[in-house]
Order: sequence, then C-alpha cells, then structure tokens
Amino acid sequence: MGLNSPKQKTFDSAGFLLFALVHFAMTEPNSLTGGIAYRELSASCGELLEECMYLGLDLGTSGVKALLIDDEQRIVGSANGSLEVSRPHSGWSEQDPAHWIRATEEAISALKAAHPAELSAVKGVGLSGQMHGATLIDATGAVLRPCILWNDTRSYREAAALDADPRFRDITGNIVFPGFTAPKLAWVKANEPDVFAKVAKVLLPKDYLRLWLTGEAISEMSDSAGTAWLDVANRKWSSDLLAATDLDESHMPALVEGTEVGGTLRAELASAWGISGTVVVAGGAGDNAASACGMGTVKPGSAFVSLGTSGVLFASNAAYLPNASSAVHTFCHALPGTWHQMGVILSATDSLNWLSRITGKKAADLTQPLGDTLRAPTGVTFLPYLSGERTPHNDALIRGVFSGLEQETGATEMTQAVLEGVAFAFRDSLEALRVAGTELSRVTAIGGGSRSHYWLKVIATALGIPVDIPADGDFGAAFGAARLGLIAAIGADPLTVCTPPATDLTIEPDSALRPAFEDAYERYRSLYPAIKAA
Repeated sequence: MGLNSPKQKTFDSAGFLLFALVHFAMTEPNSLTGGIAYRELSASCGELLEECMYLGLDLGTSGVKALLIDDEQRIVGSANGSLEVSRPHSGWSEQDPAHWIRATEEAISALKAAHPAELSAVKGVGLSGQMHGATLIDATGAVLRPCILWNDTRSYREAAALDADPRFRDITGNIVFPGFTAPKLAWVKANEPDVFAKVAKVLLPKDYLRLWLTGEAISEMSDSAGTAWLDVANRKWSSDLLAATDLDESHMPALVEGTEVGGTLRAELASAWGISGTVVVAGGAGDNAASACGMGTVKPGSAFVSLGTSGVLFASNAAYLPNASSAVHTFCHALPGTWHQMGVILSATDSLNWLSRITGKKAADLTQPLGDTLRAPTGVTFLPYLSGERTPHNDALIRGVFSGLEQETGATEMTQAVLEGVAFAFRDSLEALRVAGTELSRVTAIGGGSRSHYWLKVIATALGIPVDIPADGDFGAAFGAARLGLIAAIGADPLTVCTPPATDLTIEPDSALRPAFEDAYERYRSLYPAIKAA
C-alpha cells in the first residue's frame, strides 16, 4: 500500500524533495502511491500535510454503518444507526426512506463524537446498500410511498409475467425475480395507479441516500443490474425493458461506474460534519459487490461464500457469463469492465435462527454439542426454504422441510441437518456457476455464520473445495464502500486498492467423509421435486 512510516523519513536536500515531488506529480499524479509519497516527502521537510480520510456508508436492512479509513486503508472508526422493517401484510417488507436518513445521521453523529478530526479530513465517500428496493420519487423530490424492499414477494405474479417476455432474460442475463425492482413497479401500477402516475424517479435505496447527500439522482452498474431494466452486457439502461413497465429513461438515475465520481457532498452537510473543501461521493456498489471490493474479490476466479441472514456464493468474472435458467444472478461488478455471478439462498443463518427460536436455545448452544470434528450426515435432511428460494429454483412459494426424522432424532441431529442443508444449498449454487462456465478452486468465508468452524468444515466438504478464513478485520460492505470512495477521490488503481486480506486459516474438505456427503447431497436434491409436486 505504498511507503511506510512517512513521519520517520528524513532527507538532506530540499532540492531532492522538489525533484521527487515533481517526479511523482508527472508520473503518478492521481495514484494512491503518488499521494502517499507526496505526504511522506512533505513530512520529511517539516511540512506534514493533513492526512486524508475516506468514509464508507453501508445502508443495510437492519441499519446503516459508517466506517472511516485512512490513506493506508487502516480502519479509524465505525458507528451504526438502527433500522426496522415494516411488514403490513404477509409477504410484504417495507421501510420509510426518511428512516435511512435518520439512521445515517445517527451513525455520522456517533462517528463525529468519537473522531471529529478524522471526520473533518474526509475527501471521499463511498456508498453501499441493500439491493432491488423500489424508492419512488415525485417531480418535487418527495417520496411517494414506503420503499418496497428486496425481500418483499408481493409482486411474484408480475415477476412471472415479465419473465415470460424473452427480452428480459436476453438483455439482463437474469430471471426476473419477485425481489427485483421492475416487477415492483408493475405491482404499483396495477394496485396503486395514483402513485404510479406521479413517479418521476425510481431510486435504489443507497441512491436515495446519495440524493440526500449530493442532491443528484445517480446510480451505478452493480446495483442497477438488479433492477431487471439494465442491459448488463453493455452497462446501460434498456429502453425496451423500461417500456415494458410503462417507464422510460427519464425515470431512471444517470449511471456511472462504482469507482467513478457520482456527485459531491452538499455544502450544508459538509459544514455540519466539520468538513471544508470538496468531498467526492463515489458511484459505490450494491451490498454484495461492495463486500467483494472489501474482500478483494475483484479478479477473475476469486470468490467468497457469505453466511449472513441470506447466503451468497459470489464469483468475480472478467466477462459477461449469464446463466438465467439456473437462477444464477449475473450482474455488473463495481469495477469497470468486470462482472460477477451470484448464487443466492434466502435463508442461511436465518435457518439456524429459526431453529433457535422454536427450541428456545441460543444458536451457539445448538451447535456446541457438535464439537470440532466433522460428523457424517445422519440421514436427517433439511431444506432451508423458509422464505422460498432463488438459486437454483426461483420459487417464492416453496417452503422448508425436515426429512428422515425418527424417534431418536434430537436437537443436535436437527442442528446438524440445518447446517448441512444450508451447505447443500450453496452446493446447488456452485453447480449452477459451473454450468455458466465458472469453475471455483476455493472460496473465502465471510458473514456472521463464518465464525462457526464446524459449519465451514461442512461447507468445504459439501462443495469439495477449500474454504479460507481471513485474518481478523472488518472487510465487509462498508469497508468496500470506503475503498470505492478512496478510488474516486484520488483516481487510484482499483486493483491496487481492492486487495484481499491475509488468510488466517484454510479449511480443507474432509476426504474421508466426501462419499457420505455426496450421498446426502443426492438425497437433498431429490426432495425439492417431491415437495414441489405435493
């Protein structure tokens, strides 16, 4: 990441300083290395320049995280603002965009209280956010209704109707899922026509936050790829797909790459945060692409498995490789000229949390009896379809199941089956990626569930590839967003900035248990068509 300990370096000649500064200005005027070297050399002559900071804002479903990093990507501090989800009807999931602003202000206020000098040195802001949400804005900039979130399934009929139009898969490379943005607008048109008639802009959640930060309606490629309106191969809005939902490009925000400038911070906000001067706001990324930037999953063949509330098997690609029929998500990456594929499962740690609720035991207490040594599958099988499933089934109505229960089955066996069921869901995604032409040799584990080494042993053996555990640190979406803010602010090389963390431990597949896991996976695969037909 450039030169170390700039304050400790000294030089004997002011002439050498001038020569060095001119050299870097000519050869690397906007590079990260050049920027660090400039401060290093200036410091050596007693002109220690103020260190620049970069802010990442991650708008999640349950809260907003604000994270500060310095020029060398060291985390300076972080803070959070809380959010809640409204579920007024079965299958509905909404949030008031005003609450996103309130949560962001909470996080920034806490960050300012803890690190006022560092916050005042911010030069770039990056944005990450929950994807697919439909935030509807009228011509005055007012919000027309609560945002319909990514996990809202009310528009499954509209999604099926749009998906039946072959143009959508041809142009986007994806199935039109009920969680995507386009079918939500079709639902609004059919059920809230007065609201639809007033829509002037449709913004994704993080881009509504950008509107508040900058006053500009701008989005970027990775998040926009999840709307079902983007021509993913050519990285632009599709007028044909917009017309299919009675919209046009005037309803859409302008598009930039995630590493490019996507507005500047409004002066009144900069003043409130104690910042002087111009602050760049980067294009940013959808939450998974931002996490990939944080994890350094940006080069072809690199991949991570995310064990969060939902689960993601994410692979970075240098080319556009769609496989819509298997429900693989093929989206633009946050870096120019790159794409990514995702297998998405809707209930990962949520499956264990569900078992925790019905047994009255904490998740850690459920997994503790399993110990550290991987066990062979017992014959009890769990399908983690508690909220339907995306990859590979695209089935919003399917539900979870336990199979093979007997008198001797207890909480430990059920817990083991839940961990295995989630791992086999990831295996389904791995197979779907293979069909699309992406072969993975290893993955890095992230998310809350990755703290369970037993679960990672299950996943490594179910997938048949090693699972790397990164060294301690925060490499999530907020960190990735901060990296994008840094890149946009100084024009740094994205591949130089978005490097992977050191690996602390690698979990290899258990070769002795691989045959038993293959048999269990075949049982798992046979259950879906059986319950689908029931």
